[in-house]
Amino acid sequence: MNRRNFLALSAFAGSWSLLAPHARAQGANGELRVAVIGFNGRGKGHIEALQKVKGARLVALCDVDSTVLDKAAADLAAKGLVVAKYGDYRKLCESKEIDAVVIATPNHTHTLIAVTAAANGKHVYVEKPVSHNVWEGRKLAEAQAKYKVIIHHGFQRRSETCWEEGLAWLKEGQVGKMTLARGLCYKPRPSIGKVAAPVKPPATVDYDLWCGPREMAPVKRTKFHYDWHWQFPYGNGDLGNQGPHQLDVCRWALGDPALPKAVLSAGARLGYQDDGDWANTQLVWLDYDPVPILFEVRGLPKKGLDYKSGSDVFKDQSIGNIIECEGGWLAGGHLPGCKVFDKDGKVVKEFKGSKSHMQEWIDAVHSGKPRAIHGAESGHLSAALAHIGNISWQTGGDAPMDKIRSAFAEPAREAVDRLAAHLEANGIDPAKTPLKLGAALAVDAKAERFTGPGAEAANARLKGEYRKGFELPL
Repeated sequence: MNRRNFLALSAFAGSWSLLAPHARAQGANGELRVAVIGFNGRGKGHIEALQKVKGARLVALCDVDSTVLDKAAADLAAKGLVVAKYGDYRKLCESKEIDAVVIATPNHTHTLIAVTAAANGKHVYVEKPVSHNVWEGRKLAEAQAKYKVIIHHGFQRRSETCWEEGLAWLKEGQVGKMTLARGLCYKPRPSIGKVAAPVKPPATVDYDLWCGPREMAPVKRTKFHYDWHWQFPYGNGDLGNQGPHQLDVCRWALGDPALPKAVLSAGARLGYQDDGDWANTQLVWLDYDPVPILFEVRGLPKKGLDYKSGSDVFKDQSIGNIIECEGGWLAGGHLPGCKVFDKDGKVVKEFKGSKSHMQEWIDAVHSGKPRAIHGAESGHLSAALAHIGNISWQTGGDAPMDKIRSAFAEPAREAVDRLAAHLEANGIDPAKTPLKLGAALAVDAKAERFTGPGAEAANARLKGEYRKGFELPL
């Protein structure tokens, strides 16, 4: 643990005695009474996990889609577990019969619901990314301090003993100094389609609550659920969907620093024209000194726009991390295991093992001894890496591949070359369908704002719009 994390943990642990009685576990037999908010996707796994952990029991469900809510409650009832049902997260947060909430709603409501729960004395587990924008993430960290509850993020690698042990071993200098932290999201994503005209939301959805802080705009996607990930008002693309998991490992490897001193991104939405907004092909350079982060998103398949061809791999990874050092690298994917390789690619050390991420949160609430690596501050900073990468891309303009290549630092240029080959394998000509070269943005890490050229346009994207009645209660 570095000094910064030790001080953060010490300060927060010292405030535990100041917690109001309503912020402690109140359930029978000392069990934490937990509700899950949002479970048409990832939340289903949380419902299952909460039935297995010790020291907590699932007592309520909340979803804006009545069909989803009724089915999940009925499935639990068939197993003998009767839970309360809520359609409105605000009513749930006000309940004195609930001690903690797990949030897996669309990205644009993550922070709003988390802060609302914290303001009502509820402990919070919020899925990645913990925020939809940088400003929200900072507010989430402030909420943890102000309301003195425990807020954990959904970056599961932090509970995998393999990564914690592997990174600690690496920092001993076993394979030399660290030189580059890579994150990969080679995850083929087909077109989401294109509607001829806006469509109505499902009749079973409370669309006012679903939109939350965002404008109640007409729906412009065929698949209402999930495909919001690729639209600006609600999601963050795969850089902010799958990407935060691997960005979090990169930041962890670097010792959990604040934001980098600069960011540069390039990419485009290629291979089809659909109702998605975010890039499906993207490079992000996060300029930390002395070890930078390089992240790659590839939403297209391996070749021929054929999604049966699978995905690309780099050093045997498709969705994972490669932490490069002078004498080798540490690599692992989205499973509880990672390996250290020497320069010749020979395995020299292997790490395995994990703990329940949900149990880590429950245990932290009961013990009053949260670890900084699981907290809101850490979750905010890792999510913010995706946000600033997307902001660089959004504030850029079309550019030829040679200009894109020259814009990146030397360690990233080989990634540009591999990206060019990837596009060629899919029959995409960047001369005809150009990529956007993002603005090269300087970052004031302490203020969490951009400075210098391009800062005005970039800073305007640090915060979203908040509709009346859905402002953050902070």
